[in-house]
Amino acid sequence: MTPLEAIARRPYAAADRWQGCVSVVVPVYNEAANVEPLLRAIEASPVKKEIVIVDDGSTDGTREKLQALAQKHESNPDLTIVFHEKNYGKGAAIRTALAYAQGEYVLIQDSDLEYDPQDYPALLRPLQEGRANVVYGVRPDRPERGMRFFLGAKLLTWLTNILYRAGIHDEATCYKVFRRSLLAGIDLECHRFEFCPEVTAKLCRMGEKIAEVPIAYHPRSAVEGKKIRHSDGWRAIWTLIRYRFVPRKRWVRPESKPLSAPFAVGGAPLSSAKE
Repeated sequence: MTPLEAIARRPYAAADRWQGCVSVVVPVYNEAANVEPLLRAIEASPVKKEIVIVDDGSTDGTREKLQALAQKHESNPDLTIVFHEKNYGKGAAIRTALAYAQGEYVLIQDSDLEYDPQDYPALLRPLQEGRANVVYGVRPDRPERGMRFFLGAKLLTWLTNILYRAGIHDEATCYKVFRRSLLAGIDLECHRFEFCPEVTAKLCRMGEKIAEVPIAYHPRSAVEGKKIRHSDGWRAIWTLIRYRFVPRKRWVRPESKPLSAPFAVGGAPLSSAKE
């Protein structure tokens, strides 16, 4: 039995188990100093949740820390940790995590402590109240993250609004929350940081209105470990332009398409009490 088949056969996988639950998806790469405080912060957030962490081929000791955390939290049935065999990219890690997510909602959480899990209730509220299927967290409109990142994000937001009439204020924000059933209808192709423009473009093409809520933000610099590069900015621009014209039939996922982890993972996921 594959890990995904095991998830599908969990004895408590009834609909009410996951109703109102958010799957917090955490792509991780070389964040040994942050994984423990991040996990504590996520666990402290006052929402019903499961946590799905995908280590994307870390080489700095993150993998070993995550293995130790899995043993420490072995009594927690709502923590799943998956290991990529090699580094594929943030978008790839998110795509793998989505194959394991079971909650009614999916929330993307970066592993670098720039975003505060105490914002989860505000992010989830528009979905819980039936006012939206997608919610983005809007960072403070200040260049505290560095002028290059600030202006780059402004450009991507402007381009998104020109191409898709999205009417949003922060396309590149990490905090994106979706109904999982909505994401299940989209075939994603991203490998690196182009997850954000790809999912935004496709949701807009589907006619989804993106709700927004203000969030806290504590930026770090490239020196402190920020991994996004100039080339990712150009790739994001191309992604937004490309999906404005790619026919929908090429990326709408058929209901009959089987669920699968798209990238090679190292053995079964570490998810005690879930099997």
